[in-house]
Amino acid sequence: MSTKSRSRSKVRLSRALGVALTPKAARYLEKRPYGPGQHGRTKRKADSDYAVRLREKQRLRAQYGLREAQLRIVFAEARRQRGLTGENLVELLEMRLDALVLRAGFARTTSQARQMVVHRHIMVDGQRVDRPSFRVKEGQTIHVHERSEGMEPFQVAAAGGHAQVLPPVPPYLDVQLDRLQARLVRRPQRAEVPVVADVQLVVEYYAAR
Repeated sequence: MSTKSRSRSKVRLSRALGVALTPKAARYLEKRPYGPGQHGRTKRKADSDYAVRLREKQRLRAQYGLREAQLRIVFAEARRQRGLTGENLVELLEMRLDALVLRAGFARTTSQARQMVVHRHIMVDGQRVDRPSFRVKEGQTIHVHERSEGMEPFQVAAAGGHAQVLPPVPPYLDVQLDRLQARLVRRPQRAEVPVVADVQLVVEYYAAR
């Protein structure tokens, strides 16, 4: 799929789910705050309980760019932990390396953050990590490899080029953007994570499966 086609697909998915998955999608949602397609503006009948839960699950999945199997694995882990399963789920997802690369402002989108990791530009405590799903631990430092720092995407990031399209850096991250470095200070808390989803409905969706 070409870059243009992927971008169009993200915009369409964003409109269907009612949540911006990319900065471009955010602009489209401002202009067209309704679903895609010829029936997007028409008022639909009320969704079933199942459809509402499914949409919330799809929203969460899309914002982290996960496959269904990946989300199920993390959900199973969240359910085994103490506390509320929905909150645990988001907190575990937020500790993924690609998610933190995005939150730190190194990347513009989740897809770009994942690509940076896969292409071995990102290090954790001095070691290259090429798995986007890598779980960053409290106190660990994420930084860009010195050989990659001069690349245009990272130069743009270091200059704060994504500040206008990304949420503010959350308090669980200590970021030195000019050095392309960020440290996970502590475990994220659900209320601090800039993700749009009713996690209780996500839990109900999986509980009914």
